[in-house]
Amino acid sequence: MRPPDGRIIAVCVSGKKGEKKVPVPFVTLVPSLGVDQDAHAGPGHRQVSLLAVESIAKMKAKGLSVGPGDFAENITVEGIDLVALRPGERLRSGEALLEITQIGKECHNRCAIYYQAGDCVMPKEGVFARVLHGGTLRAGDPMVIVD
Repeated sequence: MRPPDGRIIAVCVSGKKGEKKVPVPFVTLVPSLGVDQDAHAGPGHRQVSLLAVESIAKMKAKGLSVGPGDFAENITVEGIDLVALRPGERLRSGEALLEITQIGKECHNRCAIYYQAGDCVMPKEGVFARVLHGGTLRAGDPMVIVD
């Protein structure tokens, strides 16, 4: 049975590493680089970061006032169980094609969110991908797991 389709809630960029990202009207994904105009763009296996809006809701339930981009994710999605994905699986939105490369990440420094809530979802629930085929993404666009 095919997994349910998801949709993009927000697309976000930041001008500097180490800061939260800001939602923008659209982003352009560039193959082998990541999100154009984002401080984290570059070669490697973590070109694009994704987080589910359901993960953000967990932090809101702990009393934090957070939203898309606050965890430094490029793409906030709804309706896709990101942490159930495995490296090598692919996501498509329009022309853009992403390949999952990493689930979670090691945080070397405690972020502001950790200090506010005593926890952060990005190390366990953030997902990273590389761009196989570029395209433009906007909030509201569908995103699907490619068989």
